[in-house]
Order: sequence, then structure tokens, then C-alpha cells
Amino acid sequence: MNNIDLIINFSYVISAVLFIFGLKLLSSPETARKGNLLSATGMLLAIVMVLFSSGLDYKWIALGLAIGASVGVFAGRKVPMTAMPEMVAVFNGFGGGASLLLAWFEYISRYYGAGTSPPLFTSIVMPLSIFIGGITFSGSMVAYGKLSGKIPGRPYLFKGQQTFNVAIVLLAILPAVLFIWNPLTGYPWFLVLIAMALIFGILTVIPIGGADMPVVISLLNSYSGLAACAAGFVIRNNILIVAGSLVGASGLILTNIMCKAMNRSLRNVLFSGFGSDSGMAAGGEQQGEVEPISAADAYYIFEAAHSVAFVPGYGLAVAQAQHQLREFGELLEENGTEVQYAIHPVAGRMPGHMNVLLSEANITYDQLVEMEDINAIIDSVDVAVVIGANDVVNPAAINDESSPIYGMPIIEAHRAKTVIVLKRSMRPGFAGIENSLFFGENTRMLFGDARETIAALIDQFKE
Repeated sequence: MNNIDLIINFSYVISAVLFIFGLKLLSSPETARKGNLLSATGMLLAIVMVLFSSGLDYKWIALGLAIGASVGVFAGRKVPMTAMPEMVAVFNGFGGGASLLLAWFEYISRYYGAGTSPPLFTSIVMPLSIFIGGITFSGSMVAYGKLSGKIPGRPYLFKGQQTFNVAIVLLAILPAVLFIWNPLTGYPWFLVLIAMALIFGILTVIPIGGADMPVVISLLNSYSGLAACAAGFVIRNNILIVAGSLVGASGLILTNIMCKAMNRSLRNVLFSGFGSDSGMAAGGEQQGEVEPISAADAYYIFEAAHSVAFVPGYGLAVAQAQHQLREFGELLEENGTEVQYAIHPVAGRMPGHMNVLLSEANITYDQLVEMEDINAIIDSVDVAVVIGANDVVNPAAINDESSPIYGMPIIEAHRAKTVIVLKRSMRPGFAGIENSLFFGENTRMLFGDARETIAALIDQFKE
């Protein structure tokens, strides 16, 4: 090993260390930005070392860098917070697609085109890279469609679907084995395997309802990492193997956390078809009469409150009301009220969605309270304010055994002394289940766009 190789490998070690520490810091909202910066620095170092050692034509690299940077800056500035989940889905899909294309190009250029048979281990990991990458790409595109509303969020099911999916996986073994047996004559089987992966990705995600999208996003993120890891073995790049392994492992851990937050197994999420956007169809008859309240009347409740807990949901992101919420919280604190923000692990459309949303409004991390902590003191909270959340505060999860979400841990806002729900209408959430919280004796419904409603409350306090 010469000095250049030594420098490159040492740089890879530094990059790997930065990745690991970056992931560690990402586990807390308070240190997440620093962790993201560390991980990005590690990736930059790895890319520079790869370019330095590869002997590639830098004109094309520079062109790709310029295009990618332009798209990234545009997306970062223009994509609203409500569209962040589908953007993450697209990024996951591009990661899987990139791994598929990398393995495909490596096979065509280095082996098939040159008439050289790859080593046995490379022949094994190539099908893995394209199969996992294909699943990730097509599955992520379906997830994007569901999250963006281009595809209805309800589960699409047909008779024998699970059996059909299992059959595809088993049948995919045949072209993979035939390719491994003779890679030089196995190109048609290589293409068949790509097609099967893309089909399987669609059939894996299409039966999953919108309520389970946070889990799906985490799982697809893990798949993208595993595909990258396999691609790293294909091109024999150590840092790609390390980075892919870290993303794959962290994605699986996050998926497990999401499943525990909903008290469901991964198998149940993938194969139950739970989650619908069909409105009242899944929720049965309306459970009673709601009690509306005006901003002027709600002001007197807030003015007298000693403690207020905000429970944000996807509706807060839709209304883009996070900055108004921060201002309202500051006014309450000036009035002597203790203010907290209760965060459910699967609130929103992706893991950490609410944390990112509130962080964007510069709401301090010490005011963010996890579900278990707020439930321990919720009985002493004067006012619980539910803003656009639905399924994560539905009491049916703990008192209705016939409910599809029974057993799912929720923020038990119904136990607060008073509950004020900010909502546009009585339409159920993404799970399509009626929420008995809205009909509780201690609940008042403040209808309207959350941004306008909170602005009206702010005006009441300023007057």
C-alpha cells in the first residue's frame, strides 16, 4: 500500500467516525443540526477522496454537482413543510435507484462489456443491490404519491395479495441464481430481476394505508441504506459499505421505534392494510354533538390557565401555523402560564415531523415533551390544545376494543381539565376513524384554519 492509498483509507476512517457521531447527535432535537453538519462533512470528505482516487472525468462530475446542488437548493427553499414527508420519500427512492444503477453500470462496463466474469462474491451482491434498490425506488415513488395526494392514501388490496407478493420474492430467486451461475450469459435474467424488483416495490407499499406512512418512510430509508451497502461491495468501496450499513441499521431501529409507538408489529403494518382516507366510512356513525367555541370565548379560558399543553399534528403543518403558535406560546408565558409542546412519535407524516416543524419556528427544545412524560402529568394540565392532530389523541385507542387503533399509545389529551381542538372540519384523520375526543364533555371545538385561528387568539391577548 502506497502513501496515497494510506491517505485515502485514513480519510475513509475519519468519514466513518463523523457518520457515527453525526447519527448519535441526530438522536436529540437539541443536537440534530450539529449531527447533520458532522455527517455532511464526513460525506463531503468521502466524496472528495473517491474523486481523487478514481481518475474520473471531472467535467462530468462538475456538471452533475452543479445540477444536483441547484435542485437541492431549490427544494430546500421552495418545498413547504407540509411537503417534507414526500420529499423524504423521493430522496429514499433516488438513493435506491442510484444503487441499482451503480450495480447495473458496473456489471455492463466492467464485466459484461469486457467479456470478463466477475468474482463469485460480486456476482452474489449484484442481484442483491439491484433487487433492494429497485424495491426502494418503486416503493418510495408509491409512498410519494400517497403522501402528496396524487395516489389516494387508502390501502389497495386484492384477494391473495400476500400470497402473490411471497411468490414474487420466491420467483426472484430463480433469475438471481441463473445470473450468478453464469454472469456473462445471464444479462436477460439480470433485467428480469430488475423488473421483478420494481413490481414488488409497488405491491409492497400500495396496500399500506396513509396512517402507517411514518413506518413506511423509516423502512424505505433502511432499504436505501442496505442497497447502498450492497452497491459498495459491488464496486469494492469501503466507505459506501460503512455508510450504507449505518443508514440501514439506523433505519431499522427507527422503524422498530415507530412500530412500538403504534403498538403494532412490522408484519401488521406491512400486511394488515390498515389506514384509510375514506372519511366516515371507517369511523361509523357520529358519536354525539360537538361544542364549538369562538376565539373570543377561548381567550378567557387561556387567560385563566396556569398550564397549557399544545399537541401538534399534521394540520399544523398544513396551515403553516408554527410561527403563530410560537408567538401565542410566548404571550401565554408572559401571562404567567406554563407552556409545553407534547410530541407523539408518529404525529405528522414522517418520523420527527413535528420536531422539525417546531424547530423551524425556533421553539426551544426544553419545551418539547415526549408522550410518556406528558401523559404522566396530563391530569394537572389546565388546557390541552390539539392542533390538527387526530389519531394520536383518539381515546378509542385505549377504551374501544373494536377500534382498529386499539392498543396504540396516544397522548391522553382527554384527561386534561379542558381540551380545545383547532380543526378545519369534523373530517377524520388519515386513519379514517371517528375521534371520540371531539365529543367529550370537557372538549371545545375551535373551527377554522389554524393559522387564522391562532392569529385571532393572539389579537385577543394583545387587545
